[in-house]
Amino acid sequence: MKARIHIMLKDGVLDPQGEAVRHALGALGFSGVTGVRQGKVLELDVVGSDKDAAEMSVKTMCDRLLANTVIEKYTIEIS
Repeated sequence: MKARIHIMLKDGVLDPQGEAVRHALGALGFSGVTGVRQGKVLELDVVGSDKDAAEMSVKTMCDRLLANTVIEKYTIEIS
C-alpha cells in the first residue's frame, strides 16, 4: 500500500520560502502570481491490507515525527 502525505504550513503562518518563490517568479516575468505556499509531499510504502489501520498508523507518524502540528497541517491519501 502507498501512503501519500501532503504537509503545508497552516493558514496565517509566514511562509518565507513561498514568498521567495513568488518574488523569483515575478523577477522572471510571471506577474500573475500573487501568492505561493510551499510544502512537502512524502510517500511511504506501508505493509498491510487494512486501509483504515494504515491510515491510523500514518496519522500517528505525522503527529509524532513527520509534521510539526503546531504550525503545519497535513492530509493523508492511502492507495
